[in-house]
Amino acid sequence: MSEGLPRAFGAPVLEARFRSAPEDFFVEELPAFEPSGEGEHLLLTVEKRGMNTAFAAKRIAAWAGIPEMGVGYAGLKDRHAVTRQRFSVHLPRKVAPELTDLAVDDLKVIDATWHSRKLPRGALAGNRFVLVLRDVKGERDAIDARLGDIASHGLPNWFGEQRFGRDGGNVAAALAMFAGRRVRRDQRSILLSAARSELFNRVLAARLADGSWNRGLEGEAWMLAGSRSVFGPEAWSDVLAQRLADFDIHPTGPLWGQGESRTQGPAQACEESALLADDARAMQAGLEKEGLRQERRALRLKPEGLVWQWLDVSTLRVEFVLPPGSYATAVLHELGEVTEGIGLA
Repeated sequence: MSEGLPRAFGAPVLEARFRSAPEDFFVEELPAFEPSGEGEHLLLTVEKRGMNTAFAAKRIAAWAGIPEMGVGYAGLKDRHAVTRQRFSVHLPRKVAPELTDLAVDDLKVIDATWHSRKLPRGALAGNRFVLVLRDVKGERDAIDARLGDIASHGLPNWFGEQRFGRDGGNVAAALAMFAGRRVRRDQRSILLSAARSELFNRVLAARLADGSWNRGLEGEAWMLAGSRSVFGPEAWSDVLAQRLADFDIHPTGPLWGQGESRTQGPAQACEESALLADDARAMQAGLEKEGLRQERRALRLKPEGLVWQWLDVSTLRVEFVLPPGSYATAVLHELGEVTEGIGLA
């Protein structure tokens, strides 16, 4: 994670090495729907090693003999990993080449069936991660206790360093773009996302500092777990407190853009205070000028099915499920200092 981000449960409890090989990072998309079984889009579930999503989409398009725009996928997956995800392939004549011609050592087809529509971005229920940490240093009891805290209480829903580019350079590039520097069209959306993510992380850091990241403030805008549905502010009540304790709702932070903030009172004041710096104001103005609309993101993240196993005295295997748009690196950050052996895609 980015240097300087705080931790919810105290000082690091481990040092470890991560992703020395792609097999140390396995991620599987969890589908949001069942295929219809008919239509003109071939829905492929593939497993790939050391290959990012865009490269796989190009390979699939070439195999099918169609333009790349005819291939759909729900989310982007890291290159330095073993990943399992869906792709849709538009084949109006419902004639597919031999699947064996697509499968190679670094890509294999798990399933193929027909569906009525192209797979849109975001059409997944979440991601299942299996991470292997090697050369682990730290007290085992403390590490187990930290993982237990994460499982019971959740953790801050940071945007991961993937959003910020090599050495965090995307934020500086976004500021330069807002100041008038011309950038390639395909880079613009990346830089806009980096600016939005930076502002969100600053608000989340402020909410962590005042202890409200997981309990909310007066004037809070709440997000319904498992959705992007936002409601509030509303008066604090026993019902609201129970829903918060049950992880049915989460406090939120801003994804900046045009329009009025959903928060009021202390919640709004905290956000404004976190974003007083000149560079933050420049990013806010730039995002508004680009026409993005105000949105919200949960401040709290609850990994589902979090389990872990010590493979030996210095090797730890951790498995969990996260909702779409959340980062496995947030879990690693809460554990401690993790050095990535082969970097991020």
